[in-house]
Amino acid sequence: MFDRIAGFYDVMNSVMTAGLHHKWRRRAVDLAQVGPGDRVLDVATGTGDLALELASRVAPGGAVVASDFSEEMLARARMKASHPPGAPVPVTFEWANAMELPYADGEFAAATVGFGARNFSDLDRGLSEMARVVRPGGTVVVLEITTPTRPPLSTFYRLWFDRVVPVIGKVAGDPEAYSYLPNSVKRFPGPAELAARMDSCGLDVRCILTAGGIIAVHAGTKRA
Repeated sequence: MFDRIAGFYDVMNSVMTAGLHHKWRRRAVDLAQVGPGDRVLDVATGTGDLALELASRVAPGGAVVASDFSEEMLARARMKASHPPGAPVPVTFEWANAMELPYADGEFAAATVGFGARNFSDLDRGLSEMARVVRPGGTVVVLEITTPTRPPLSTFYRLWFDRVVPVIGKVAGDPEAYSYLPNSVKRFPGPAELAARMDSCGLDVRCILTAGGIIAVHAGTKRA
């Protein structure tokens, strides 16, 4: 499915979020607390927007590894990184399974995932893997859509994701994929539960809700 939608994934993201997804990614990278010279990992990188934002924060001297299980998404990410302005530090886009990350314990200063954790086949295992590859004192950041509970935003949210997004997907030529999106959000744990599950992976977690409660950013510092 992700291979199928790679060609119009960026356009759909901008349409569905009115372009605000870039702002939310910048906020997630703020909470990663990385700086020049750091080596960082972006899991489920998709077309690479979060990885490229990370690259801008670890320059000079840093490096970014960005992994995904969709070869078509990775191809788009590599193309994006190769065009001006490109990335100020090396960004390696490579295939990897989030359930079995092929990296050493404590290899990275931070690990991030943006709008990808809800696609993990085993959320706890994916979070544990991200925590494993981060050094003590490093950060694991999860940026995700969540479900607002208070009207009128909750009413608009249900209308948008349950009715409008699938129609947009049909126009784009893949209604199945954009019916999957709202369903995956509904299945994903709420902010408090996600924080608890990250805590069980050895992370001290803070959570920030933004965009009226539609977006949650969890940042967990790995305990020594």
